[in-house]
Amino acid sequence: MIRLVIILPLVVIAWMLLVKLISDVRKADVDWTGVTTIIGFIALAFWLRHITGMG
Repeated sequence: MIRLVIILPLVVIAWMLLVKLISDVRKADVDWTGVTTIIGFIALAFWLRHITGMG
């Protein structure tokens, strides 16, 4: 029960922050090419770490 009392407010706060972040991103003029490039490099790094076991 104590875990529920601790975790539930954290989930609610995280949800509110996520909604605010999404609304801010929609309003902003974002360079999506740069964002997708960064996400691609991060995904590639995780994939290469998974394949090679190094890093």
